Amino acid sequence: MSFDLDSLRAAVALHGRVARVVVADVQGSAPREVGAAMLVWEGGQSGTIGGGALEFEAAQAAFTRFGATRHALGPALGQCCGGAVTLWTEVWDAARLQALTGDVVARGPGERPLAVARLLDRARAQGRLPLPQLVQGWMVEPVTRVRRPLWIWGAGHVGRAMVATLSPLPHFALTWVDTARGRFPRALPDDVACLPAARPEALVPRAPVEAAHLVLTYSHALDLALCHALLGHAFHWAGLIGSKTKWARFRSRLRALGHENGQIDRICCPIGQKALGKHPQAIAISTAAQLLDLQTRKGTACPTRCSASTV
Repeated sequence: MSFDLDSLRAAVALHGRVARVVVADVQGSAPREVGAAMLVWEGGQSGTIGGGALEFEAAQAAFTRFGATRHALGPALGQCCGGAVTLWTEVWDAARLQALTGDVVARGPGERPLAVARLLDRARAQGRLPLPQLVQGWMVEPVTRVRRPLWIWGAGHVGRAMVATLSPLPHFALTWVDTARGRFPRALPDDVACLPAARPEALVPRAPVEAAHLVLTYSHALDLALCHALLGHAFHWAGLIGSKTKWARFRSRLRALGHENGQIDRICCPIGQKALGKHPQAIAISTAAQLLDLQTRKGTACPTRCSASTV
């Protein structure tokens, strides 16, 4: 987990003053890990530090209780985790955000401790960002890296499940494309760019070269057109929904369109894990795991474990 500066800026732009509550330390069993955070504003909140009475109490006190506070997860809170968490609570506004610089956010009472100064020096000199942690009363967090652009082609059942599963994650910036506005749900998740286009393949050149792609449309012909367009445009990774039979046919047709085997192999098909089933949400969950694995390992290959998800 890390300091999601983009989400905080967006919340401040919409709501003015925004409280941020982050799990600063964990002892024993707890519902969330160090670095998990939620944003709270007048009349609403986003993110989670684990739910239950702890989250409710923290949200209620977000604008009145600041700095580090320790909470035992026992009968007093109506929780049975048995551990304890320390929460760090602070309020942000546009002026305070403007003053932020660097790849690490470090704040706390009094003079900066030497241990914190060393972490910051290491980050500047070596690019070694620290993990979120409470250091001698100071909260230290790395700023979230730029999110991977992820273009999702298709707003059918699987496309909707993909967006619902992936949009809450801080790792990706989603762009969602289909042939008509009416194919998208009325309520869209925050920060998802919706692009209706009669010919979606014509939008491929607009995608950043570092983008990942998921091709999930209602039409095999459109899927093929998108694969053809993607192979003519640089991309980080691309996945196509389908069976092994579909992919064999696509490979033949893509070769006929002039693409070499080495190029075609950059598209991962099938996606997901067959063992988890063909329910749209199951496909979305297994594909999200695949994307997170690739993002963490900085890889681009199609893992050998991905297997047929649907036709």
